[in-house]
Amino acid sequence: MSIIDSDAMIRSVGARVFTVPTDGPESDGTLEWESTTLVLALVEAGGMTGMGYTYADRAAASVIDDKLAAILEGGNALDINGLWLAMLGAVRNLGQSGIAAMAIAALDTALWDLKGKLLGLPVADLLGKARPSIPVYGSGGFTSYDDARLSEQFAGWAADGLFAVKMKIGRDPTDDPRRMAVARAAIGAEPGLFIDANGALSRKQALAVADSAVRDHGVSWFEEPVSSNDLEGLRLVRDRAPAGLAITTGEYGFALWTFRDLLLAGAVDVLQADATRCCGITGFLKAAALAEAHELPLSSHCAPALHLHPCLAAPKAVHMEWFHDHVRIERMLFDGAPMPQAGRVATNGEPGLGLSLREADAARFE
Repeated sequence: MSIIDSDAMIRSVGARVFTVPTDGPESDGTLEWESTTLVLALVEAGGMTGMGYTYADRAAASVIDDKLAAILEGGNALDINGLWLAMLGAVRNLGQSGIAAMAIAALDTALWDLKGKLLGLPVADLLGKARPSIPVYGSGGFTSYDDARLSEQFAGWAADGLFAVKMKIGRDPTDDPRRMAVARAAIGAEPGLFIDANGALSRKQALAVADSAVRDHGVSWFEEPVSSNDLEGLRLVRDRAPAGLAITTGEYGFALWTFRDLLLAGAVDVLQADATRCCGITGFLKAAALAEAHELPLSSHCAPALHLHPCLAAPKAVHMEWFHDHVRIERMLFDGAPMPQAGRVATNGEPGLGLSLREADAARFE
């Protein structure tokens, strides 16, 4: 079926909501949770259904159904940029960040999945690959874990060949050095050890942690050492942190100007972006272009099954986050979710995102 012959008019748009309990209590430096909600967007055209999603509140589904569906219906599914701009315009008075951005993200990703299916190509091939596969790092190590659970998770990832693991810190800073020692003992000397404070620390606390984490535990990545809203604090930590320690953030970037401001402030060594928040794959690619313009590496945040395709295409992408919660959910709900081979992931060659919903398994969470 050619582009000319295909019927690309969008005929229906909808959303579904799934809430999946965690496999145990989880917490980081600033939040505790016991379930994760996935909002699934569905866009139909040409006898095909595109599927995208975001990890958000069910309120994002209301924005899709009540505000955005009518914007897309009747449009050309191949004209993603035009539809993306129309959705942004439609939420002007709601605010173009937060829940509205996540609703747009789910729909935008569904449009990319649909376009790939209509044209018979994986999304990564539509975008143009910069690489055939990309490494992933294990992400979990929640502050709610005891030493045995932390060691088991990290040792498993190291045995699977993941090049690094990331743990949460900041809930009890006095105990974090001991927990880092447990993590290092579990993975051995060679894999990288990353830490993520989720903005829990003050500037001076973050500087002290940076010094000791590198010196005593060989930490090479410090994510959100202070609040991502504190650009001066991030720049301070970046400038004064030991050589070899990357300061990173960007996961709470909903709009393009957030990434612009982080980069202009010199606040990060590696820019992170989350396509489930920054208005989808289209927004992620715009953040990736900013990283490229600033000659900085890019890494994706969470949702690995969704990020695989744009990360294979983004020139500055260096790795993806293999986040415990989302890996678990994506394997439970979708056929076609990626699996690392020697610490790297690649597409399965199927059109679109290569995912299909397991209706029977998903039903109990809807």
